[in-house]
Amino acid sequence: MKKSKILIVEDEPHLNRLIEMLLISGGYYNIQKAFDGVKALEMVNSDCPDLILLDVMLPEMDGFTFCRKLKNDIRFKHIPVIMITARKLEEDILKGFECGAVDYVVKPFNNKILLARIEANLSRYDEKVIKYEGLELDNISRTVYLDGVEVKLTNFEFELMQLFIKNIDRVFSRSQLLAYLRGDDGFEVSERAVDVQILNLRRKLGDLGKKLETVRGIGYKLKGL
Repeated sequence: MKKSKILIVEDEPHLNRLIEMLLISGGYYNIQKAFDGVKALEMVNSDCPDLILLDVMLPEMDGFTFCRKLKNDIRFKHIPVIMITARKLEEDILKGFECGAVDYVVKPFNNKILLARIEANLSRYDEKVIKYEGLELDNISRTVYLDGVEVKLTNFEFELMQLFIKNIDRVFSRSQLLAYLRGDDGFEVSERAVDVQILNLRRKLGDLGKKLETVRGIGYKLKGL
């Protein structure tokens, strides 16, 4: 969970930096920063985060509009958004939830409480075992079983299958999958390697592999049940 990628969207530089330092103190180092809503959407499109900390009063595009656009996009609607804002009227809080935010933190915030809320929302995507039809992925032992029989997956294949199961029906482009496989290690992985991993997954999963669909001209997705 501490490897999770968190995007801070806050237009005030000193507060943006303050939140960044708070995250680092909590053990989160994979941090992205944006200072307006338009740039934040561009960053989400190019390098999808695991969680977004979002101010409401932003230049170019306010936080409510940003959140609506995010949640109306099937590729990104799963991303938890925590709004952090000085606007504390009930109507503003309700509007934040209506836009799709999972939490609403009023400034000035308590550092420990904000970190606890971040951890709580990230933990929803950090289950020990995740399942899809007859497939089970154990995130601790990194073993995979299909209808009770162990399936040997490479590390890359495991990472991809884990990503797809957590994001049913979400379409990932090859470039997004490529960025995911590369991670922060900086080693080279080609787009052709992504296609090979998908082909291998389909072969190893047999009939279930047919659910791993090609979306023409875009990329791949795991079809919902």
